[in-house]
Amino acid sequence: MNVSFIGSGNVATHLALALYRRGDVIDQVYSPNPAHAALLAGRVEAEAVGSLQMMRRDADVYILAIPDNALYDVVLDFRTDDALVLHTSGATAMEVLKDTSTRYGVLWSPQSFVRDAAVEYDELPFCIEGNTPRVCNDIAAFIGRVSTHVFRTTQEQRQWLHLSAVFVNNFQNGLTAIAQKLCREHEVPFEVLHPIMLTTTQRAFFGDVRYQLTGPAVRNDSRTLATHRRMLGDDKELLAVYDMMSEILKHLKSTLPQP
Repeated sequence: MNVSFIGSGNVATHLALALYRRGDVIDQVYSPNPAHAALLAGRVEAEAVGSLQMMRRDADVYILAIPDNALYDVVLDFRTDDALVLHTSGATAMEVLKDTSTRYGVLWSPQSFVRDAAVEYDELPFCIEGNTPRVCNDIAAFIGRVSTHVFRTTQEQRQWLHLSAVFVNNFQNGLTAIAQKLCREHEVPFEVLHPIMLTTTQRAFFGDVRYQLTGPAVRNDSRTLATHRRMLGDDKELLAVYDMMSEILKHLKSTLPQP
């Protein structure tokens, strides 16, 4: 297929590379920053363009891989006849595209993309929606050549998945960054924690995670909790995070069925 991209960031880069390697022709890459467009275009043998007016309207598929705020602006100036137009947002309704084409939908992957980090595209999950059942089938066939993990979702399901991804990825990364900072500041090797981080992630793939909750808050170990709070006493913001997470863990433990 002939595919054009509006956007040249992390998501656009990985999707373009995946499709290019599967034999699709990447026709054009648009970015308001011409250098960014040229960087991606050069990797997939595409034409870089610096304005929407320069984009041809003869591609089979247009993928709008841009931030949600920019998406609302771009759709005001972009129209096709019956090309397949897709956005890659986890939170935005597909109806934002309703004036761009008679065939539109969503192609979203619950993955945190880093531009040059390797990705196993065959294992990458994609959530799709289409404005008609036939369009949804077309999207499934299109991305099915990249990954076999394609899920048809409703808008509500996709948005709940997106929110859940924020917890398991963005918030988790934030907590890990805090742990790195504490280790660095107190001259202890962060790599000592690598095994427990790996085990925690692996265990989360199986069963109800509430049964795997451990730690001083879950055990109601008041002495350890007090020690930790004293250690964080000079950092009010971090102490607030510790207290909040401790209360969350206690609450989650309390929701388990009683024997």
